[in-house]
Amino acid sequence: MAASNMVCGKWQLQDGKLIVQVYREGEEYKAKIVWFDDHDDTKNLDYWKDDQNPDPALRSRKILGMNVLEKLAYNPTTNTWEDGIIYDAKHGKHWNSSASLTKEGLLKVKGYWHFKFMGKTLTFKRLNS
Repeated sequence: MAASNMVCGKWQLQDGKLIVQVYREGEEYKAKIVWFDDHDDTKNLDYWKDDQNPDPALRSRKILGMNVLEKLAYNPTTNTWEDGIIYDAKHGKHWNSSASLTKEGLLKVKGYWHFKFMGKTLTFKRLNS
């Protein structure tokens, strides 16, 4: 597998509450939600909508299957993925993003507003297919 595609696959948030599928479309890397812990087993995962979206036209779209990461581009010099946009459906906000793989094989995804040092990093572990 090419180094640029090492980020592709299913990844689970370290706390176990979210699984995303990272995939490549052209030269762009994206991620969509494939499972999340909704804390309410009386409702199907398919029930939850993007009701915090700032665009009223998008508030009825389902969170399950929704792209939450787009426009990541592989940088071979640093072996990182840069210049992406991550969407926080819980708050209806978009953030700049970058991603990298650790030596241990963990995926680190950083969301930030203009400056990387002022962001939040989420850690994911790869799920075996």
